[in-house]
Amino acid sequence: MTDHPDAVAYRWAELAADRPMELLARRRIIGRCVMLSEVLLEKGCSVPSHQHENEQFACVLRGRIRFGLGDPADPWSKEMVLTGGQVLHLPSNVPHAAEALEETLVLDVFSPPSERTGIDDDS
Repeated sequence: MTDHPDAVAYRWAELAADRPMELLARRRIIGRCVMLSEVLLEKGCSVPSHQHENEQFACVLRGRIRFGLGDPADPWSKEMVLTGGQVLHLPSNVPHAAEALEETLVLDVFSPPSERTGIDDDS
């Protein structure tokens, strides 16, 4: 019989939030194979084009957010606007930018997990 780690229940409101950039607050749960990030973007928050080796699912829980996809030199040449209930799948190393068109709550799912992603300094 193999040992299994104990299950843990988390409450987002009880987790410490960090602010890797202006107008953005983030709480994270980092597991062995996946990372969840609760991200609150205030209206007008603009995330510059970046990419990372993590595969990412951006699950928009509420609000409205515009994603720019592709060429970092022209990040808005291809764009998508997502609202609550929609999910954007970003494969590994796909350049992307984002702008909150209103206050927006996103649940990001990253695999593999990492302490740093494209919005952290020196990531």
